[in-house]
Amino acid sequence: MASQGKSLVIVESPAKARTISDFLPKSFKVEASIGHVRDLPQGAREVPKKYKSEAWARLGVDVDNDFEPLYIVPAEKKKQVQKLKAALKDVDQLYLATDEDREGESISWHLMQVLKPKVPLRRLVFHEITREAILEALDNPRDLDEGLVKAQEARRILDRLFGYEVSPVLWRKIGRQARSAGRTQSVAVRLIVDRERLRRRFVRSSFWDLKATFATRAGEPFDAELVRVGDQRIVASRDFESATGQLKEGGKHHLWLHDDAAERLRGRLETVDWRVDSIEEKPYTSNPSPPFMTSTLQQEANRKLRFPARRTMQVAQRLYENGHITYMRTDSTTLADSAVDSIRGLIADRYGQEFLSQKTRQYQTKVRNAQEAHEAIRPSSVFQRPRDIEASLGPDEFRLYELIWKRTMACQMARARGHHIAVRVKDGVGDADASAVEATFQARGKTIEFPGFLLAYAEGSDDPSAELADQEIVLPRLEQGEELDCRGLEARARSTQPPARFTEASLVKELEAKGIGRPTTYASIIETILAREYVVKRGNALVPSFTAYAVVKLLENFFPDLVDVGFTARMEEALDEISLGTRDPLPYLKGFYFGGDDRQGLHALTQQEIDPKESCTLLVDNDENGDAVNVRVGRYGPYLERGDERASIPDDVSPDELSLEKALEILKKGTEGPRQLGSHPESGEPVYVKVGRFGPYVQLGEPDADEKPKMKSLLPGMSPETVSIEEAVALLALPRPIGNDPESGEEITVDYGRYGPYLRRGKETRSLDVPEQIFTVTVELALAKFKEEKRGRARGPKVLKELGENEAGAAVRLLDGRYGPYVTDGETNASIPRGSDPNEVDLRAAMEMIRAREAMGPRKKKKAAKKKKKTRKKAAKKKVAKKAAANKTAAE
Repeated sequence: MASQGKSLVIVESPAKARTISDFLPKSFKVEASIGHVRDLPQGAREVPKKYKSEAWARLGVDVDNDFEPLYIVPAEKKKQVQKLKAALKDVDQLYLATDEDREGESISWHLMQVLKPKVPLRRLVFHEITREAILEALDNPRDLDEGLVKAQEARRILDRLFGYEVSPVLWRKIGRQARSAGRTQSVAVRLIVDRERLRRRFVRSSFWDLKATFATRAGEPFDAELVRVGDQRIVASRDFESATGQLKEGGKHHLWLHDDAAERLRGRLETVDWRVDSIEEKPYTSNPSPPFMTSTLQQEANRKLRFPARRTMQVAQRLYENGHITYMRTDSTTLADSAVDSIRGLIADRYGQEFLSQKTRQYQTKVRNAQEAHEAIRPSSVFQRPRDIEASLGPDEFRLYELIWKRTMACQMARARGHHIAVRVKDGVGDADASAVEATFQARGKTIEFPGFLLAYAEGSDDPSAELADQEIVLPRLEQGEELDCRGLEARARSTQPPARFTEASLVKELEAKGIGRPTTYASIIETILAREYVVKRGNALVPSFTAYAVVKLLENFFPDLVDVGFTARMEEALDEISLGTRDPLPYLKGFYFGGDDRQGLHALTQQEIDPKESCTLLVDNDENGDAVNVRVGRYGPYLERGDERASIPDDVSPDELSLEKALEILKKGTEGPRQLGSHPESGEPVYVKVGRFGPYVQLGEPDADEKPKMKSLLPGMSPETVSIEEAVALLALPRPIGNDPESGEEITVDYGRYGPYLRRGKETRSLDVPEQIFTVTVELALAKFKEEKRGRARGPKVLKELGENEAGAAVRLLDGRYGPYVTDGETNASIPRGSDPNEVDLRAAMEMIRAREAMGPRKKKKAAKKKKKTRKKAAKKKVAKKAAANKTAAE
């Protein structure tokens, strides 16, 4: 071993530190930096006092002085830095063992700048945490890679300039709901919006076909589809344009069956005889997929395990830090020779020699300028089978490890072999058959004669029907000319389908194909656009918001290069060239920010005159009178506008569903005004039913300048078309007193709020089981509820999960509060983004949310709202007093 005396090894995470320390002698002390120890300031309060007056201070980059970055040690990192400095005092050697990618190299460089070690410093790199890999790294340390450090710094500066210059433009012109812009996130949002635009333009086309169930004389059934009538092929889905849904030019020569024609044809074919016209068999082989790299692991985990990209990377990080897999941030598909030998040996032993590929497979990385790491993601030891370590893994870790293990094994296994079979069936046994229509049906089958790698692993698919088609379909043994019985004929309606929305898996695939970002950044890109609520998840699909439409429109019109896929990909290539040392970062940054060669730079572009109304207006279509029907993105959400007409767009209406017909329907409901159900039996005020952004509700009386009228949402199952005046009065009576607690004397009320039906007693609340209970609940049931839920329940927000401690040692928790789940470190609260699963939040994700919330600065709206509320109350009291005085005067 190269070192003598005491040594300090610094890694990024405590988990990695614990694993590595098990492989090192007692003279080695292993500590964690817990991520970056320095960064650009996240807000004005983090800028050192001496720089606050500088024009560039808000950027954290001195754009007039060779783009010199201003690095600071964040407050939450200072305690950890002091701990590392103290640990460094009594050692003879410092090893920086952060991850072997740009980010890891940068962390090591920042550690060197902050700690200023006076002892020898060496860089340790390894892509798996095993005893052999650690000891080999110690015997072969290297110096810091300045190229990787410069590349990461240039990337960080570029991203900061983009985000901090463009985001304020969005805030000013669209509003704070347009939360940020980013070099890669904005392009990702544009891809999703473009897909939604395609879906909006898509026109569904309907066509019909016939499905037949035939049986051999031995009674073996099989299904077939109509493919021809006479010499004309039947129009099928492949004859329509995938982007528009319209029939292709070539498809116009085929027979397009409609409902009546399909039914007539079915009737004619019910009485004819059938025979096998032809049987065609073709052999096929299929090869295994390469071993995983970061992007393909994210895609496959999303398809097979339904893991979001962030969750996949979090689980993979834990597997790596505990020594189970190699480094999980890589764009390489190559495998070490020693690993290949182990894999091939295990295949021969476990499956048999015939399942081993004849030659060692070598996979070439297709990602441009792949350089993040030097090996694919694989088990640190393939001899560590999933079931052998299942007891030591959590459920997520086991499932992902099993996926990685199987894919790694499969890559060196033999091809799968089989046959595709196509059988054609025609009507009419002989030429003299007068009833023959010359209809041709086709049945397809697939046999797997040798499964090869499929015995270990079969790749998933975004399309469930494609997965089904890949399964073995066995047809009965048939002979040409064989007569068949027709057991059933069915006319089927078919329609073209719009382009599928992106899933996380397909978005990662698209980003990689277009060269946007790096495989290591895909998870954070998706997490960011979800957190900003530019995109929400419906099932597994990514659906853009109307705010995303407005942001993309503004960027396309005024910053076209910044959301141009080709331009962004070229930026990525330039950053790669910087990392290789073939390009100087300074001229590139100057050109990007200040412009040149007749091209405006970023700074000049942000000074353009931009009409806020134009940016926030999205045309749906023109109505029959030629009047424009627009979507406007306002402060309180999207709404429809036609002339002076306005109507809120319900939250459950996505952009591709907003046709002209749907828009006019929403406008009609909005402009017809509220439907009056009747008068309140006590006050005599009118009772209305309305539909707002958050759904249908009832309202008592008219709004005035001083006070909002009382409103209550309809219960689930109630409809604005059928709700009665009695039901509306009952809703408006909420909160409804049901009695008093016999012990404390406190009043118990029942109400229906944002999170459903609930009881209140003083400051305590308890949820009811079903909404209907608000009308039937008794004091006895209420007391039982309070008594039942008192045990073990603390007041205030409920702690859902203890996530760990931040760098300052403060507890970080996931809580369930009044307005939903959020994370907190005791000082800053950050809401969980809509569409995100709170169960997937870990310490790292929580800290990112908290830092993002801190960067937005202190909330000021709450105080203003409170003041406004107070003013309203005063105005309401004044109004009541004035009314009482008037009544008194009248009485006198």
